[in-house]
Amino acid sequence: MKPRTGLFAAALILLTGPAASAEVYRNVDAYGNVTFSDEPSDGAETVEVKPVTTVTLPKPQNVRETDKLREEVKREGSVYQSLTFAYPENNQAFHSGSGNIQFEVRSTPGLKEGHKYEVTLDGQPVGQTTSGTVTVSNVFRGTHNARAYIVDENGVQVKAGPAISFTVHRPSTAN
Repeated sequence: MKPRTGLFAAALILLTGPAASAEVYRNVDAYGNVTFSDEPSDGAETVEVKPVTTVTLPKPQNVRETDKLREEVKREGSVYQSLTFAYPENNQAFHSGSGNIQFEVRSTPGLKEGHKYEVTLDGQPVGQTTSGTVTVSNVFRGTHNARAYIVDENGVQVKAGPAISFTVHRPSTAN
């Protein structure tokens, strides 16, 4: 009985294998109704079906290791009491004809060795520094959001400062 079971399973796999990679056909009838089928018909066109995305979940021991790393990052981040922008200030508006903005970031205490300040502008990273100053060129006029982070030597964010909003006034070419 066991050999027949194995033979049946092999036959089942062989029969279902081609079905998984079968072509799909799209047909539109005289009334505009669209139908899909795995069998070709008159006037049907072949539809390219993209492969199905699969996700492999991490092994439990890897999840535990990731949790340990997160705890370590939290401990490192707790070393810093504050992280703020010295310039620009929150809700500040200023003129910048060239659109250059010099961000000044400060933390208490100062940076640990191997750590850097990272500045994001409208959600996009624009620079990293150990000096606390990041200059961004050609910032468009209007209101923008910025945020400062402290990142470790691996680029992992260990501390996030509060987001600020500021407005840049620039001359218009239309005026």
